[in-house]
Amino acid sequence: MNRPRARILARLFVTMAAAAASLVVEAQEVSPQAQELINRMSRAARDLNYDGVFIYRRSREMDTMRLIHKADAEGEHERLVTLTGMPREVIRDDQSVTCIFPDDQAVMVEKSRPRKFVAQLPEPVERIAAYYSFNVEGQDRIAGRDAWVVNITPRDLYRYGYQLWIDKEHSLLLKSELKNKSGAPVEQIMFTQLEVRESIPDDLLRPTMTGQGYTWYHQASAEERADSGAGGWQVTWMPNGFALSNHEKQSLVASGDPVDHLVFTDGLASVSVFIEKLHDVPQIGPAQMGGVNAFARFADGFQVTAVGEVPQSTVQRMANSVVSGR
Repeated sequence: MNRPRARILARLFVTMAAAAASLVVEAQEVSPQAQELINRMSRAARDLNYDGVFIYRRSREMDTMRLIHKADAEGEHERLVTLTGMPREVIRDDQSVTCIFPDDQAVMVEKSRPRKFVAQLPEPVERIAAYYSFNVEGQDRIAGRDAWVVNITPRDLYRYGYQLWIDKEHSLLLKSELKNKSGAPVEQIMFTQLEVRESIPDDLLRPTMTGQGYTWYHQASAEERADSGAGGWQVTWMPNGFALSNHEKQSLVASGDPVDHLVFTDGLASVSVFIEKLHDVPQIGPAQMGGVNAFARFADGFQVTAVGEVPQSTVQRMANSVVSGR
């Protein structure tokens, strides 16, 4: 597999898996009922033990996956396994995310990153309400469970909209749809069965796809930085309301070269920008996996890749706006 493209696909899969595992929406909102439902959903996704099977649909493709989540005194533990298509397995805890690719006999290990971006913003209610509107549309039934239906609608074309089905009994997310500017779903995640359990055995969280002959790629992160000019790189365009939430310099053991990773968020949507020195043929242009879009360009010997659950035009403009102050 072409190494630069493999890296882009791996990042797409990690982003998709995180979104599929639990769409934790920490945004405050105008409607008190909608706010209460989303806050309950956030706590449930984090604090409950559950084991379920869901369908992930994008374009004409559909995959079935199993998600196992455990919460204990040590934090959160998750295991995500594909049940159809190419075998994939993702193991996540509060320290790291491990992605296993049996077809390539490769394992990628990255630092686990916080989901609560909105907690880093000084005025989340005002900032988010300026770019999204919220309302409870009604009720439905998913996976044999009664659910509330909540709409999150963007106020511009640089973000996606969301429709969420939230379990009335346990407040877990039962279904979500990512919607484009026309209101059509570009990605759908829906549980077909979901069991809330008293406890989760540790053996259900252990990987089963690793073996001899696998190559491990570790991304070691250095200190975090607080401004978009850190390390000499600047993203000179982003949608209104987006701000830098994290900047790390990582290093792949395979090459030893540093990789700048900048994360931008408006409190709900997020975009990651990766800048790395290239030794192979660059991967240029767009890529997509469901609602996750990526755009890569080659500049002065570096690969610049923007990845996020936002429209293609957003990641393309952000990637093209990256400049070096070196």
